[in-house]
Amino acid sequence: MRIAVSSDHAGFELKQLIADHLRANDHDVVDLGTDGTTSVDYPDYGAAIGHAVADREAELGVAVCGSGIGICIAANKVDGIRAATVHDVTSARLSRLHNDANIMCVGGRFIGSQVALDAVDAFLAAPFEGGRHVRRVEKIAKLEQS
Repeated sequence: MRIAVSSDHAGFELKQLIADHLRANDHDVVDLGTDGTTSVDYPDYGAAIGHAVADREAELGVAVCGSGIGICIAANKVDGIRAATVHDVTSARLSRLHNDANIMCVGGRFIGSQVALDAVDAFLAAPFEGGRHVRRVEKIAKLEQS
């Protein structure tokens, strides 16, 4: 699978760990930066991953900032993106099963490395459940048109 990754400075180290983990599991990784711990603005990297996934340069994305919230808000400004800030395996899995999330966001300052890697694996493994959730995801998509 082709997975985009991005982060700001606060999420850089965890993003690198996630990218390495994805490559070790035979995923094609599109690294959209940042490339170090020098202060940068998370909206730039949220927008980059949002556009990469919306434009189908990657099937899914994983974004990291200090809290996981700011980069998520920025990514969600791109039409077609359903980014979710997750904190554990359960929230990662449910974001795909119920919300058809296409970008997973985590907080580099809030989540441990192993929990983050386990959440990434759960996110990638969970298919959208469909059924009653289709109607809800369609309502989210209609909000982009209003």
